[in-house]
Amino acid sequence: MTPKKESVMAGFKAFLMRGNVIDLAVAVVIGAAFTNIVNSVVKGVINPLVGAFGTKDLESYQSCLKGPCEVNDAGEVVSGIPIMWGLVLSAVLSFLITAAVVYFLMVLPMAKYLARRAAMDRAKQGVQETLEISELEVLKEIRDLLAQQRQPGAGGTGGAGGGGGTTP
Repeated sequence: MTPKKESVMAGFKAFLMRGNVIDLAVAVVIGAAFTNIVNSVVKGVINPLVGAFGTKDLESYQSCLKGPCEVNDAGEVVSGIPIMWGLVLSAVLSFLITAAVVYFLMVLPMAKYLARRAAMDRAKQGVQETLEISELEVLKEIRDLLAQQRQPGAGGTGGAGGGGGTTP
């Protein structure tokens, strides 16, 4: 039972020591801070704008499910069942703003960068293949010329440097 426990702890330690865990922790912290910014924009700007067209703040919009909703002086519902659809709409707006900012400021630029980098890599690979093919063709020509010079009766004396062929 002890070896299994040690292997679980060793696996947990290896998991924590990977760089991805640190990156994930940083992303969560930045995401939480960003969520606060978006919520502040929704509550401080969007909700009052919606309230300017309506009668109250966006989060205050509600409908009563059962009978008329009666509210006491503290703002608590004492009778009826309120459906807080304004609160849900506010959360949906927060989500859409967050998703739009993440997409347009992070995902889209990163996708364009990766596409450019892949195109550059493909171009480099194409140039490298062309160089390899060129080198291979030159080596084949040299081989053919050497073979031609070594053959007796190929227009030369058969010795080195005495050929009547072309030189590279």
